[in-house]
Amino acid sequence: MSEGKPARQFTGWHALMVFGGAFGIIIAVNIALAVSAVSTFPGLEVKNSYVASQSFDARRDAQEALGWSVYASAAGDQIKLEITDADGAPVEVAALSATLGRATHVKDDQTPDFRFDGKAYVAPAELSPGNWNIRMKARADDGTEFEQRVILHVAR
Repeated sequence: MSEGKPARQFTGWHALMVFGGAFGIIIAVNIALAVSAVSTFPGLEVKNSYVASQSFDARRDAQEALGWSVYASAAGDQIKLEITDADGAPVEVAALSATLGRATHVKDDQTPDFRFDGKAYVAPAELSPGNWNIRMKARADDGTEFEQRVILHVAR
C-alpha cells in the first residue's frame, strides 16, 4: 500500500460551521423578505377602522341603491371604464377619480384622466401585461358616493 495523505475527518467544528451557515442563510433571507414587505406596504387605508365602520352600512346601502355596475377593459394604450345603471344604460357621473395600479405595490400607480365619450369613460394609460386594479371613486348627481375596486387584466 502506498502512503498518502491521511483521511480528513468530519469534526464537531465542521458540523458547527455547516449548521451555522445554514441558519445564517435562513435568517438573512427572512430579514431580506421582511424589509421588502415593509418597504412596499402602501400604508393605512383609514386612520381609525372603528370610526370608518360606523358609517359603512349606510354608505354601502346608498351605493347599492344606485344599481350601478362597473366593468373595465384595455385596448392598446387606452383603458375603458363602463358604468351602467340597473337597466344597462351608460351612466355619466357628476365626478370621477381613479387610481390605476398593481395590487401588490404602489410603484406603478397612475391617475388616469377619464373622459366620458357618451358610452364609457376612456383614458390613456401605460399598461404592461398582468393584473391591475382600478380604485375608483364616483359621485352621482344626487351626491351619493360610489367606491369600487375594479380588476383589469391586461393580456400579453
